[in-house]
Amino acid sequence: MSQLPAPHFHAPAGTVVGRHDGEVIRATGIRYARAARFQPPVAEPAAVEPIPATSPAPACPQAPDALLGQLLGDLFAGLRYDEDCLRLSVTRPADRRADEPLPVLVWVHGGSYVTGAGDLAIYDPAALVAEQRVLFVAVTYRLGLLGFLGSDAGPPPNLGLLDLREALRWVQRNIAAFGGDPALVTLLGHSSGADAIAHLMVADGARGLFRRVMLHSAPLGLARQRGAMNRALAAAAGPLPQAGNVADVLAREGVVHRAGRRFGLKGGMPFGTQYGAHPLPAEADMDRAWAAAAPHVDVLIGATAEETRFFAVLDPRFSRVRRVPFLGAALERVLVAVSSALVYRRAAKAFARRHARAGGRVYRFLVLFQPAGAAFGAAHAVDLPLLLGTEASWSATPLLGNAKWEEVHQAGRQVRQLWADFARTGQVPAPVTIPGVLHVQRVSPTTSKFSGKG
Repeated sequence: MSQLPAPHFHAPAGTVVGRHDGEVIRATGIRYARAARFQPPVAEPAAVEPIPATSPAPACPQAPDALLGQLLGDLFAGLRYDEDCLRLSVTRPADRRADEPLPVLVWVHGGSYVTGAGDLAIYDPAALVAEQRVLFVAVTYRLGLLGFLGSDAGPPPNLGLLDLREALRWVQRNIAAFGGDPALVTLLGHSSGADAIAHLMVADGARGLFRRVMLHSAPLGLARQRGAMNRALAAAAGPLPQAGNVADVLAREGVVHRAGRRFGLKGGMPFGTQYGAHPLPAEADMDRAWAAAAPHVDVLIGATAEETRFFAVLDPRFSRVRRVPFLGAALERVLVAVSSALVYRRAAKAFARRHARAGGRVYRFLVLFQPAGAAFGAAHAVDLPLLLGTEASWSATPLLGNAKWEEVHQAGRQVRQLWADFARTGQVPAPVTIPGVLHVQRVSPTTSKFSGKG
């Protein structure tokens, strides 16, 4: 059989040359901006020559995460690391009709603002794209000391957030050339990626760049009252090299993590957005800013039923609790419930209520999915294989226990349908329950209870 010609997309950014991949077309590793170390991003000018887009975006340089490796294996197989990482990748159905504008999902990966990349294999959107007829954009941005810790005397804060804003500007300018509808852009994020999206809702210059957001497991309970910690961590990091080997910057991240320990739960995620630094309002103005944004952005926000069991299984401190005679299992359940509420679920509830009271449309969801034989239960990240990835990328991870991929895929099909419908219309036929998988409910200004028990 003859090989299909490489797809060419004639966009304002230039002519992008992608590739066919079964039921989808991919255009990967497209540069949306450049940035010198510790400097704001500068939009990439239009290219004169064709832009080859057949290699994945490089990951931002980052220190290895041993605990994450235990759970998810070699996440970065096939990827390289490069400070020149401000790239994005586009995936669309191969059989898209010329008159078919597609809703656009922009993926912002998680990883506590220190790990991850847009093109990890576990985030492969092919099934979601082909099945639900959406266009998917995965963004890679700066992390850790390169993107999410700053001070008046050192690198500016929020550089990674500025990267994301620049990527969204690229999407608005160019996505129609790939078949996407720039008026139907939905941001989809997990964990710190969802936290970043929540803050993009109120970031200067971001109004109008997206219409909807899907916030999975955003650690919004850690977002407030970080000023003293940020100052202490910036001091601990010390002067950082403006040029030279990036390993010299990464070596300081361990110092920052150790300095964060005295700040309790917040110190568990020492890197993040900083209020009062461009492009974010002061902390005292955040609630008003989110309320002002509410009528302009539809929100789907939620968590898993046992968020912090993800960390409880891996963290040696939790395992010591588990070994307490007679009471260990009960104590662990209490710790998981309390920490999940403090970091994720209570703040999501408050976010949803404020959004509804300010005139916004908002739905809350609870992921109940517990793969058979998995010690993690309905833990942080268990929702990801329901939406993204393939059997090859998830089969070796203990997060899914003994569950067969076909079971995961079929459970996910219903979730993918609901999420794609939200991207198209801003609505979910709520309340809706997929037994053992998901519960979704519309939040009204007077909602007092969530039947998902959280």
